[in-house]
Amino acid sequence: MKRPNRLSTTFVNKISRPGRYGDGRGGFGLSLLVKPKRAGGLSKTWSQRVMLSGRALNIGLGAYPIVTLAEARERALNNRRAIAKGEDPRRKPRFVPTFADALEETIRIQSQAWKEGGKSERQWRSSMRNYALSQLGKLPVDSIEPRDVMNVLLPIWSTKPESARRIRQRIGAVMKWAVAQGYRTDNPAGDALGAALPKISNAQTHYRALPYGQVAAALHKARAANAYPAKVLCLEFLTLCAVRNSEARLALWDEVDEESATWTIPAGRMKANREHRVPLSSRALEVLAQARELRDHTGYLFPSSRGRPMGENTLARFCRELNLGCVPHGMRSSFRDWSAECTDAPREVCEIALAHVNSDRVERAYRRTDLFERRRTLMEQWALFLNGPAGADS
Repeated sequence: MKRPNRLSTTFVNKISRPGRYGDGRGGFGLSLLVKPKRAGGLSKTWSQRVMLSGRALNIGLGAYPIVTLAEARERALNNRRAIAKGEDPRRKPRFVPTFADALEETIRIQSQAWKEGGKSERQWRSSMRNYALSQLGKLPVDSIEPRDVMNVLLPIWSTKPESARRIRQRIGAVMKWAVAQGYRTDNPAGDALGAALPKISNAQTHYRALPYGQVAAALHKARAANAYPAKVLCLEFLTLCAVRNSEARLALWDEVDEESATWTIPAGRMKANREHRVPLSSRALEVLAQARELRDHTGYLFPSSRGRPMGENTLARFCRELNLGCVPHGMRSSFRDWSAECTDAPREVCEIALAHVNSDRVERAYRRTDLFERRRTLMEQWALFLNGPAGADS
């Protein structure tokens, strides 16, 4: 059979003489290699001759008829394109995850340091779903550029600066995971993006709080409301102990030693991930005595009416319904102002009462006491202020 200038489907199908048959000029080094089999018959395979890093190499492209002539030509063309880009076509294309896939893996890794039952995972998923996934979710992580991240952030950068900052931080965490895995070499949510985004005010938004002279009246208003008792008791207990919303809502009877008037909050529920002892004032113990009448199978000090932990927004909604002019967390601010202006308690005692971590690492390392008894005196004074004539401002 006469050798053609270029291979044809008919020639490839009928050729029965062993040899190498090139696809001619424009075939990108493609040829058909025909060999006799040991068991009889012929094998026909595709091969491509290329120059790679200054060396001549033969690359196998598969066997005929599984790989047709058209498919062999397409593979040869793709190989030449890869070589032109400086790539080695013998290396199989690796799988590159999408941003959505990388986000799942990042959350899995980050969650190992998150508090059990905390809000971190829900906040990550909610912010990414609402702002990032629609634009970035289907993109391979190695193809995301700073302009893609900017398109996510710009619509909210000035109107929702805190949300935008957190979203940028979370996108950056996903990109850093991609860098660590070798999928890319840079973080498109990093410094270059920061320089391109408009400058926004760093003004801090504080939780709404009451002047300390109005706290007693607010608690009196809450007690007078026709509300589920656990909500009222939890709000007062939170205020008396100057603790955070979640620390009071999820408090358990097993954490309370009424004999020593001490409530020990485990590290897993504390913001700083450190155990915190709270001295219970006489009024706080009275609140617990009332709460004991509501005790159920859950073990919580202040269970919901459905026999579950009190909801995350229950106390905030309660304050809003009564128009108290504050949020539960604001009671900590009221306590701090009172302790600074109305007592001679040292700053350190007041800060430990709020479970604030000393920012001075050296001082923190050497301090071995939580000043518990001094804090007990302070919390008893706070309770007397809230329940005595001096606590009313109305």
